[in-house]
Amino acid sequence: MKTLNANLLHPSQRVGDNLARWREAGGGEALRLGAADPAAILAAVKDADLRGLGGSGFPVWRKWEAVASEAPRPDKYLVCNGNEDEPGTFKDRLLLEETPHQLIEGALLAALAVGANRVVLYVNPDLTRSLAALQAALAQWQGSEFLQLASDALGQAIAVELVPSSGHYIGGEETAALEWIEGKFPFPRGKPPYPAQYGVHGCPTLINNVETLANIPAIVRHGADWFRGQGLGRGTGSKLYSLSGDVLHPGVYELPMGTTLRDLIFVHGGGLLSGKPLKAVFTGGPSNTLLTPADLDVSLDFDSLRERGAALGTGAMIVVSEGTGMVKRVAEYARFFAHSSCGQCISCKTGTATISRLLDRIDTGRGSADDLATLESLCRMLPGSGRCHLVNGVAQLLDSSFRHFRQEYRQALK
Repeated sequence: MKTLNANLLHPSQRVGDNLARWREAGGGEALRLGAADPAAILAAVKDADLRGLGGSGFPVWRKWEAVASEAPRPDKYLVCNGNEDEPGTFKDRLLLEETPHQLIEGALLAALAVGANRVVLYVNPDLTRSLAALQAALAQWQGSEFLQLASDALGQAIAVELVPSSGHYIGGEETAALEWIEGKFPFPRGKPPYPAQYGVHGCPTLINNVETLANIPAIVRHGADWFRGQGLGRGTGSKLYSLSGDVLHPGVYELPMGTTLRDLIFVHGGGLLSGKPLKAVFTGGPSNTLLTPADLDVSLDFDSLRERGAALGTGAMIVVSEGTGMVKRVAEYARFFAHSSCGQCISCKTGTATISRLLDRIDTGRGSADDLATLESLCRMLPGSGRCHLVNGVAQLLDSSFRHFRQEYRQALK
């Protein structure tokens, strides 16, 4: 794994669950600064232009301001979303394993900024090493001077608890997480109301991803200008890119936000296995769009990718080399999403199942032109019909594969 910046995974910060070593590396300094002036935390995050790093790219400060403006009813919650479960995405588990104290510090800083007195660390139970590291770290925080410092700054005790998620892929959707924390099945909620107004048990709730919160201590400690200077072009800060697939050196790479796709794959990832040509890249995980060799020089930041009709998402980059059947690969991912549908929305339950079934038929040589036409119709009909992004993601993936690799579908029909 490559680590270039001091934001998240600098070697001095990778101390696992050892609180003493974390403090020696400067841990806790940001919390002391934030406790002295909680209002400055939100201002620094706004000036830093931190985006949500769980996939949305939504400006973090907007969520924070919405929650900060709400009065407690009777509490306010902060939920750290660590339900990472999408194929090709494995950055959060690394942060949870290597820098759990930094995550807890970031969560407490966010709690101070919005006035939250309840912090929930919501983690996928299948990430057993991550869960164990976070449990050990949290045990050292309970009763510590740092937790007391945050509580004193807020003016009331801050309760921090670890809640294993359901383990379902859909449990990572923010409102589904709220349902599980309340003891229900993780069905996504309709919006509005949004979590900022009506979250856990009806209380104002801020939900941020693990990587997002892990950036907060560096912003508070070093300043917004320093953070913005870590990026390239329009990118701000650093980004953890999960690189996998047909590359020589897969792994998690912390690089400046705005690093090009070419540099990620060929400089840091060592190029493709067996020297094969690049065919495509699933960007932001398989629930987004495909990039091709024509996009190698695109900057991997939210705005640059959006201009190409793609999305950065979680920062996962799944590399596919020539010789790999794209219909088969898309069918595999469609099968995953069909299996992951919670079944609450009929359009998603039946739509994803139909897409998966038709793709399998086409991939195995049993498909027809009518099957292909049906898939194209579903790409137009399904987006926006569900309560969460799952059905949108499947349609995006399928539509993108049609745009770039339609000839492979036609060939499969023959």
